[in-house]
Amino acid sequence: MNQSKQRASISAIIITKNEEQILPKCLASLDWFDEIIVVDSGSTDNTIVIAEQAGANVYVSTKWAGFGKQKQLAQHYATKEWILAIDADEVISESLKNSILEVLAAPPERTIFSLWRTTWVFGRFLKYSGWYDKIIRFYPRKFTGYNDAVVHEKIIEPKGSQKQILDGDMLHYPYRDLHQYLEKSAFYAKSWADVCHAQGKKSSIIQGIIHATSCFLKMYILKCGFLDGKEGFLIAVLSAHSTFVKYADLWIRKNDRLAN
Repeated sequence: MNQSKQRASISAIIITKNEEQILPKCLASLDWFDEIIVVDSGSTDNTIVIAEQAGANVYVSTKWAGFGKQKQLAQHYATKEWILAIDADEVISESLKNSILEVLAAPPERTIFSLWRTTWVFGRFLKYSGWYDKIIRFYPRKFTGYNDAVVHEKIIEPKGSQKQILDGDMLHYPYRDLHQYLEKSAFYAKSWADVCHAQGKKSSIIQGIIHATSCFLKMYILKCGFLDGKEGFLIAVLSAHSTFVKYADLWIRKNDRLAN
């Protein structure tokens, strides 16, 4: 990790749990950062060793309170002027690196940056299907940070802040195979149902069917998933399934409560 007096300093923050597969590539793409902060939530593979060998500052916090809180903790440990929040299965492309360096050379005030993320799914990078997305990840450390959301956490956009978009892609490799997709999908569905259940929200099988059908049509038709070929069709079907499962999970909890 390099320190430069010619630009603003930058920290990368990463939260991990059993991320040994893509993490080496992720960390290699960050070797020009001034600081890498890793907060691990209890890995049983080589994640921590890989991070430490790459020079990251590693902290362990197994009291899981959700993605938002965990990323807040990672930012708490960061010390540099700017933050790039990156997941352990993401990689910074050379073009994105250059864009970030341009910002750091003359950093604007009260500005947060979005970047484009392209996702590798079952053999190809998706350019449609809603999976070529724009996401806020780059911002001044003392200006903002993550909200408290358990899932689907977001950067808080302070009143009066400016937003810009960086050139270059972040490369996302979320799924090793279909089994891993189903595992991750189940985790997110359960987390969503946990939050809704705690808030007293209800669901029904009909809602699940409607939302699942809408999800498929939106991804495959409205967002042109058909242009992503067979992979686009597959991810639309799987996403519709995941959508149905989370509503079904919430409905089942209601029935279980009534039975008790």
